Amino acid sequence: MALCILSGGIAKALTVSLFSLSWTHSVQKTEWREDWAVTPSGLELRQAAVKSSGAGMEPGADAVLKEGWWVWHPKLAAQPQVSLAASGTTPGGWTLCYAGGCLELGTKAGEDVVLERCPD
Repeated sequence: MALCILSGGIAKALTVSLFSLSWTHSVQKTEWREDWAVTPSGLELRQAAVKSSGAGMEPGADAVLKEGWWVWHPKLAAQPQVSLAASGTTPGGWTLCYAGGCLELGTKAGEDVVLERCPD
């Protein structure tokens, strides 16, 4: 499987089946993390974690506290794409990590980023 990243008119493909996204919430200024899988059905959200709850950051109903993080497994169907829109009100964009390293995405206000499974 491969993950396609579209940003600023540039496309990049990563040969990965798993990746994580992390960012700092614009209001609460605390970190949020999600673990995703690239599958034939699309992008599947496998796990979410947040350092604390607050405005727009309520942990899922089945969340458990692990090493200072509220962790849960969202019930969400596979997504054909995930769109990230940089607001400019956070300290940075998103960090996408995979087995080969990490990338910074959406660091400039108004910079849209789209993640999707690359066509076969």
